[in-house]
Amino acid sequence: VEKPDAETAEVEEVFATYGLTPAEIAPVVSALRRRPSAWVEFMMRYELGLEKPDPRAAFRSALTIALAYIVGGMIPLAPYFFVSESRAALGRSVGVTMLALLVFGYVKGRFTGTRPIRSGIQTVVIGGLAAAAAFGLARLIG
Repeated sequence: VEKPDAETAEVEEVFATYGLTPAEIAPVVSALRRRPSAWVEFMMRYELGLEKPDPRAAFRSALTIALAYIVGGMIPLAPYFFVSESRAALGRSVGVTMLALLVFGYVKGRFTGTRPIRSGIQTVVIGGLAAAAAFGLARLIG
């Protein structure tokens, strides 16, 4: 609505990638511009690569994220359930968490096509730095 000429040029570029000539593109773009909802849907899908979200997926995504946080949060807390001495539990918590981060990073690397060992180490380093920063801030505040 605000930049129709710029949007027209972008849509023309999309069609050009399919080998259409400017003479072939012009009537299609003109027809799309007369149909605002089709125009927006076309730009979302083919220019930006976005699909209309499935409203049923929102609940499933929220549930998946909630369960992941619960399970992920239990990993560093688990040693505290089994070790009565808090300093010893902290050490075990750090070890268990670093091991979990290493495994998670390794698996992530396998799925994303990166080197799994490197991905595991990066995940441990980044997670360790984040945990150390959180621990340090909690010590400063508390």
